[in-house]
Amino acid sequence: MSNSTLAVIKTPKDPVSAGPTGQAGGKNKIDFAVIRTGGKQYIVRPGQKLKIEKIEKEVGQEIVFNEVLLVVENEKTKIGTPLVENAKVKAKVLTQGKGKKVIILKFKPKTRYHKKMGHRQPYTEVEIESIES
Repeated sequence: MSNSTLAVIKTPKDPVSAGPTGQAGGKNKIDFAVIRTGGKQYIVRPGQKLKIEKIEKEVGQEIVFNEVLLVVENEKTKIGTPLVENAKVKAKVLTQGKGKKVIILKFKPKTRYHKKMGHRQPYTEVEIESIES
């Protein structure tokens, strides 16, 4: 048996002494939302660039994400059941592209069977413009 120690992180309770650190109890106003697209969930903030599953839109077009699961604005949290009503996240398409190549190798010993394949996952890069609730 080994002796294990746990680290305890304390957050300041006084918002004035916390300073603009972005930690719990700090003065910073952090607005963000959790959206669902392409079968995945993303935490998004205005101005953030994000690579998501491919969406058939032209570069420069606007996308509106209606599947918003959570919104935090001005220290008020709205949690959806399952979605937040009347909440939208607007984003602009920056690029359409493909990710790095992933090599798939199938091999069966003693039968002279091997097969090498590659795959590049398509993605859409977007920039979050606004969060509305």
